[in-house]
Order: sequence, then C-alpha cells, then structure tokens
Amino acid sequence: MSDRIYNVLFLCTGNSARSIMAEAILGVLGKGRFRAFSAGSHPSGQVQPMALELAQAIGYDTTLARSKSWDEFAVEGAPQMDIVITVCDNAAGEACPVWLGHPAQAHWGVPDPVEATGDEAARRHAFTAAFATLRRRVELLLSLPLEKLDRIAAQSQLQDIGKVDNE
Repeated sequence: MSDRIYNVLFLCTGNSARSIMAEAILGVLGKGRFRAFSAGSHPSGQVQPMALELAQAIGYDTTLARSKSWDEFAVEGAPQMDIVITVCDNAAGEACPVWLGHPAQAHWGVPDPVEATGDEAARRHAFTAAFATLRRRVELLLSLPLEKLDRIAAQSQLQDIGKVDNE
C-alpha cells in the first residue's frame, strides 16, 4: 500500500448539498489516504442544514463547510487534484461543471435533494437517499487499488462507480 494521499474534488453546480456531503463522507472514511474538497460552478453561498446534519452524524467537522467556487482550486498554490468527480444530475438537465487539467475524472450523478418538494419528512428522505448513494460510491472508491492504476484505468473504474445506485 502506498503512503500517497490523493486529493479528490467533488463538483456540483451550487455546492450546497451533494458535493458537500461527498466531501464529508470521503473526509471521514478516507482519512489518511484521501483529502476531500468540494466546490461549485455557481455556488449558492450557503450549505443546506440537512446536508450538514448528515455530515455531522458521521463525525465530520462541519465548522469549515462552506459553499465555494471551483475558482478557488484553479489558482496558483491550490491543492493539485488527483481525482475530480461531478455529482450533479444530468438527467435533471443540470449543467455539470467541466474540470480542466489532468486529474482522473468521473461523473456520479445524484438527484439534487435541494429540489425535493413536500413536507420536511419528504425533504429529509431525499437528503438521506442522496447521502446513502454517495456513501456507497465513496466506499467503492476506497476499495480501488489507485496506486496500481494509471489515470485512464482509474478514470474508467471511477466512471463505473458512478453507475452504482444504493439499492
């Protein structure tokens, strides 16, 4: 096993729920092997309270969680990303951000729980379902032997993970 720590950036449009939750999950489960970040192409400027609640429940320190632009990761001195994963939902017609550079890239589309309608129980269910899907996919990412894969092979395997539902 390698001592290398991989930087992973989760991107979404608003950086208010899915990308924040993915960052939290990988931040907790991948501790020591991965550094997780999140950002948005059009950040909403706020993190959804239910996303923070779910992140906190698994032991993530939410005091640093904030909705931010991907521009923060495109400047000199920013951490260099090894993996960039979009978590927006193409099926909903959302515009997913595109990342330039040479990291392995994958798309893990997840329906946006922020768009859920109905009472609080219905909204909570949408957040819990998105969180569970992201957790399952992060667990699969953690099982990959990244140190043995070149960028193209890693990208292919990461893409396959994005097709896995929580069911």
